[in-house]
Amino acid sequence: MSFGFLGIQFGWGLQMANMSAIYTYLGANASNIAILWLAAPVTGVLIQPIIGQASDRTWTRLGRRRPYILGGAVLASLALILMPNSPSIWIAAGLLWVLDGTINASMQPFRALVADNLPKEQNSKGFAIQSLFIGLGGTIASAMPWMMTNWFGVTAEGAGKGHIPFSVTLSFYIGAVAFMGAVLWTVFTTKEYPPEIDEFKEAKVKKFDWSLGLRDIFALFLKLPRRMWELGLVQFFTWIGMFCLWVYFLPAISKGIFKAVPGSVEMEAAGSWAGFCFAVYNAVCFAFSFVLIWVTKFLGPKLMHSICLLIGAMGLIFVSFFSSQYYLLISMIAIGIAWSSILSMPYVMLTSALPKDKIGVMMGMFNLFIVIPQIIASSLLGFVMKIFLNNEPMNAILLGGISMGIASILTYLVVSYSKTTDADEIKTGNIAH
Repeated sequence: MSFGFLGIQFGWGLQMANMSAIYTYLGANASNIAILWLAAPVTGVLIQPIIGQASDRTWTRLGRRRPYILGGAVLASLALILMPNSPSIWIAAGLLWVLDGTINASMQPFRALVADNLPKEQNSKGFAIQSLFIGLGGTIASAMPWMMTNWFGVTAEGAGKGHIPFSVTLSFYIGAVAFMGAVLWTVFTTKEYPPEIDEFKEAKVKKFDWSLGLRDIFALFLKLPRRMWELGLVQFFTWIGMFCLWVYFLPAISKGIFKAVPGSVEMEAAGSWAGFCFAVYNAVCFAFSFVLIWVTKFLGPKLMHSICLLIGAMGLIFVSFFSSQYYLLISMIAIGIAWSSILSMPYVMLTSALPKDKIGVMMGMFNLFIVIPQIIASSLLGFVMKIFLNNEPMNAILLGGISMGIASILTYLVVSYSKTTDADEIKTGNIAH
């Protein structure tokens, strides 16, 4: 059921590890890179709640969630093929909007699929298994350009200002095939069960809603569970931290460690090493998912998430103190531990607070607490870089670490998740609201 996440993470992993490099190869300035990443959060705001609402009210031969998973995968795979052939910054940015919109359309129903099909006592394990596949997919995808060059002897043909290396292009082609193949496996091997809910039956006989369900989505904002707002505050600071990593890690190490300029051999080396570093934190995410399943039984999701975020914050902060590329792997281990928890623990804490017939749309709305901070960061980080951070990408990484540290503190102090109740109920997954 979660295997398709392996493919989806090829899309995200290739994008996160390579888009800043692609923009740089095509001539973008460091201060403009953040705004060029705006596609991911904006499409998340627009797509995920609408797809969640639609899938809540859908039933076809392929079931409830799988039609959207499949449709998004087809379009995302095409975007992956086109991306490395972009001749200019603005075409690459436009394709990123298409890629992110279609990945979001495919990804959102996956979380709802787990909540639909699993009994409550398996929720923790189900979302941890998703983290496992995300970590595995992200590891391979992030390291792929590095592997193409160092393992398979793919040359840097095409490298230089205005050109994207062939190792990156080939990686995107392979990612498209992996994305499609993994999603097809889930779509055709997973069974869904028709919902026996009166509200669902009534929704099916309604006339077509030309508002695409947006009226109902806005109405739900007044009924969001308290825990969603609490976790939303945590997500806000968490994802600012991760966004700073994805956008500024390559420019930071290119300037601070590799002393590279666009089009140089050092720039290509920095790009390959950044991808390898991202692969390391995804590999740690994969490995730590097994630990997460076991340790959460004793600590509970709340304390576990707070500790993991604190470790991730330290990893981000330490990046600015390292002078060797190899020391960066220490930070990647810490970030990987946090990433494993980010992908699972908030959903474990949230799922039991959601009504069964609204899981799809509310999961999509919860995504707003992920994408809104990224929109804010995309819009303002360029300004903050110039005015407050001396236009130094490494300072943006430090800012991300501070933000994730705040998220750790808020998890422990703000989220209303009783430790005494959790200790009794975590084994069954019947988490108190």
